[in-house]
Amino acid sequence: MDKKYTITLNDGTKIENLRLNGNNFISAAPVTKNMFDGNCSEVTISDGETETTYKNLDLVQITAIGGEYWFVLRSLTNDELFRIKMQSDIEYIAMMADVEL
Repeated sequence: MDKKYTITLNDGTKIENLRLNGNNFISAAPVTKNMFDGNCSEVTISDGETETTYKNLDLVQITAIGGEYWFVLRSLTNDELFRIKMQSDIEYIAMMADVEL
């Protein structure tokens, strides 16, 4: 019997009854990019026996194949996190100085 996975996103949204094929999660229910936008800072993945929490994931892609939705998540690298933080700091300083970027 295949394991069924559940992914819980940062806001508590659950994507349930997933199958796993390689690094692709497969859902019979619709999965959209909007579900993941700004919602992957903490993601919990459970196979019914073990539960693992990941920090700072990113949606790679969603592909609809034969009525199912295949999607892939990946961890952001330290370099990507550094760039995101630096961009955020620049935008904050510009806002405080009333400067248009």
